[in-house]
Amino acid sequence: MLETLSAIFAQDWVYSVLAFIAVACTILIILVILSENRNPVKSLAWVTVLLLLPVVGQILYLFFGRNIKNTRMISRRNRRRLKRRERRIHVDLRKCGLSERAVQQINLGRSLQDAQYYPDNTVEVFTDGHSKFEAFEADLLAARESINIQYYIFEDDSTGRRIASILERKAAEGVDVRLIYDHVGSFSVGSGFFRKMQKAGVKAYPFFRVTFPQLATRINWRNHRKLSVIDSRIGWLGGMNVADRYIDGGKKFDTWRDTHVRVTGPIVEALQYSFAVDWNFMGGSLIEVACPDASHTKGRQGSVAGVGAQLLTSGPTSQWANIAFAYQKAIANASRRVYIQTPYFLPTEALLKALQSAALAHVDVRIMIPRRSDSAMLSHASASYISECLRAGIKIYFYDAGMLHAKMLIVDDEIVSIGSTNFDFRSFECNFESNLFFYSKELAADMLEVFRADQALSERVQPAVWRRRPRHIKIMESALRLLSPVL
Repeated sequence: MLETLSAIFAQDWVYSVLAFIAVACTILIILVILSENRNPVKSLAWVTVLLLLPVVGQILYLFFGRNIKNTRMISRRNRRRLKRRERRIHVDLRKCGLSERAVQQINLGRSLQDAQYYPDNTVEVFTDGHSKFEAFEADLLAARESINIQYYIFEDDSTGRRIASILERKAAEGVDVRLIYDHVGSFSVGSGFFRKMQKAGVKAYPFFRVTFPQLATRINWRNHRKLSVIDSRIGWLGGMNVADRYIDGGKKFDTWRDTHVRVTGPIVEALQYSFAVDWNFMGGSLIEVACPDASHTKGRQGSVAGVGAQLLTSGPTSQWANIAFAYQKAIANASRRVYIQTPYFLPTEALLKALQSAALAHVDVRIMIPRRSDSAMLSHASASYISECLRAGIKIYFYDAGMLHAKMLIVDDEIVSIGSTNFDFRSFECNFESNLFFYSKELAADMLEVFRADQALSERVQPAVWRRRPRHIKIMESALRLLSPVL
């Protein structure tokens, strides 16, 4: 009898200690959330989950709720060393023929992250994977000094093996080859694939390798950039990863519609700087190779010359949501049109209001998303925002020709943004992203034609038809919308 009572008291003591720890951890996390002065809606959501489901809430917060803003990606000393290598181009924006809106946009980028404006660049746009990889591989094969590339996904398929073979060959020729791939984005790829490249002399390393005990501290912060610099003269940036589906659509789609750009000119310095910061953040040695004077570099046939450009990067360590701020400013300043292409449409409250305000002010606001994306969950969550857009007069188009993975913003007749950033919470707040902002009427006109060609393959959403969706579909969309910040 005494032994039984002792066992019961011992169990009660263990449960009491565990309960105390759970309560203490919940209170501590709530205090941390409150001290960070986040968006009140987000803070209230986290507090509610923690109070109602303490254990589940703590696990979710550990993986998805932590804030790493203002974490240094690179030391001040190394940042100064890199900045000394980057040529400072002093441009009087008032004498560049830019509109007042463009000047404001450029000044915002300067204030957010000291993003330089580089005039006189050459830009070539690729809207399909076949032509993009054909040109990209030609640039890689022509490399003589260095290849710096980073991709969210680098698959072990025919395209990935072809690129890997080129990298191995160039490393054997003495070219300094560096590769950053995202560990989660390329999680399905066997480690032997990258080890083979390493043995051949390619410096290939994963960004934020997710292993125990760092699982919770790393899994939510992904490097979504698709950026390359070849011989410090040629830059590549956009939405395409290294995988077969970006060429042939894969098993799910007949075609894969994406946008990537090849740039030459002084803007390549900004791309080189961005890669160098990420490389140093991963523990790599500081890349202090100065870019040659590329102001007179000629582009390929079909490219647009004389384009002003500015590179903006953002991530969970940034003080500001750089790209979200830039989008919001561009949309707020629009007077004629705002055209957006994105595979997923889960806007922040501020960006949704900016789009609605523009449409209500009779700006032509059009948003194009795929009718069926590569993520059913994200498609349904995106659909939950459509009714609010339609009520404000925003035109929504469903792209029907395949998977629309392009990330593009066109504002009026002068500003174009192309990069890796989806129009969703994760890209704006959790991922490391990079977008080029171009200031050129000629390039804007070209991209407007691209948008219109895609629009011809799309169906505009009619409010009356959209309202007649089945009730269970509306309920599912609304439920998934609650998960928007972590999708």
